[in-house]
Amino acid sequence: MSLKSSNKVDTNRYELEVTVDAATFENAVEQAYRKENKKIMIPGFRKGKAPRKIVEKYYGENVFYEDAINAVYPKAMEDAVKEAKLEMVEDKVDFKLVSAGKDGLDFKATITTKPEVSIEGYKGIKAWKKPVEVTDKDIDSEVARIQDRNARMVTVEDREAQKGDIAVIDFDGSVGGKQFAGGKADNYSLELGSGQFIPGFEDQVIGHKSGDEFDANVKFPKDYQAKDLAGKDSVFKVKLHEIKKKELPAADDEFVKDVSEFNTMDEYKADIRKKITESREAAANDAVENQLIDKVVSIVKADIPQAMFENRIDDDLRDFNYRLQSQGMTIETYMKYTGLDKKGIREQFRSQAERQVKMRLALEKIAVLENIHPAEEEIDAEIKKIADNYKVDVEKIKKAVAREDVAKDLAVEKAFDLVKNEAVIAEGEPPKAEEKKPEGKDEEKTE
Repeated sequence: MSLKSSNKVDTNRYELEVTVDAATFENAVEQAYRKENKKIMIPGFRKGKAPRKIVEKYYGENVFYEDAINAVYPKAMEDAVKEAKLEMVEDKVDFKLVSAGKDGLDFKATITTKPEVSIEGYKGIKAWKKPVEVTDKDIDSEVARIQDRNARMVTVEDREAQKGDIAVIDFDGSVGGKQFAGGKADNYSLELGSGQFIPGFEDQVIGHKSGDEFDANVKFPKDYQAKDLAGKDSVFKVKLHEIKKKELPAADDEFVKDVSEFNTMDEYKADIRKKITESREAAANDAVENQLIDKVVSIVKADIPQAMFENRIDDDLRDFNYRLQSQGMTIETYMKYTGLDKKGIREQFRSQAERQVKMRLALEKIAVLENIHPAEEEIDAEIKKIADNYKVDVEKIKKAVAREDVAKDLAVEKAFDLVKNEAVIAEGEPPKAEEKKPEGKDEEKTE
């Protein structure tokens, strides 16, 4: 198999002329005959027993050519694309048969390829990093959150219900004197002020004592999900059985011993400060990286085939579907809940996909310009890392993942490290004017 010619016929479109030698094609024809002959009946022969020459004479010399072409085509295309030093970006190929027979197979295939990319100004990019500050108030708020999480509920008997209490109630709602679906429950625990119920309902429970029976008059919102109730006045008959409140544990050393591995509140607060600082530092670094990504995306120049964006959306949707399945949901259920169709879901991922594709192309180009090549031991270490993450044998990963692809991913990571290391990071927030600068007002341009 070999590449006869490679010609650019349009932007990101190449026509390849490929030949498959006679021996390879003949072997494919023979294999097609052996596979299909079991089904073939020829007068004078038992089913599946007719010699190939007889079958070809009866049905035509090219009777097995289609199956043979389908058999050799994938490898022939893979070799031709590699020999032409091109990268296809979609499976759709315009195929044209030139000739097929005893001399072998010749065909032409027009493919869509990765675009030519150029990028300048990726060194010395300016970004801003928000200063990381953790105050005593932050620490106290976290301690209070842990206290609230470890609170116990106690019954209140000597006062009316207040905001923040848990009211145990029966309720029975009606509109125009008629009950409606979902409007009745017994011994329902409602946190007052949580906004779980129709606006105004919880306010009318506040101020009542255990044992009280009363009416709560409310109006359903105009945009209420049940259209037959939207905007209508309703009456809920309510009986308040019990009022409960949270009783927080004391924030002392004993509390610390119960909720952590520390013995004193000072030790616990020091650990909280450390964790909040690390979290905010990570968030600040992520914000810097996002600024750098946005800048790199804005300066890369390429006429990108639409297929690359669609492929990226396909990948993102596949990952999204896996996440939904892990939560016991399907993409069909998600569409039902959100009211989106397949096109609508794809549009949700489009902006993200376009950013990812542009960034990848930019970093691949930077890796070429900077002559970035990961060492063999780095590739081996990355393959082992992948194996460890998936808890499978390294040899399985080597068979499933092309070493060349791992090398490309590492080169891209190193290219972004270069961008980060060469960036100029200022302390503070990005200037407002820079945030709102229209595209095309300076040397930057998003392709």
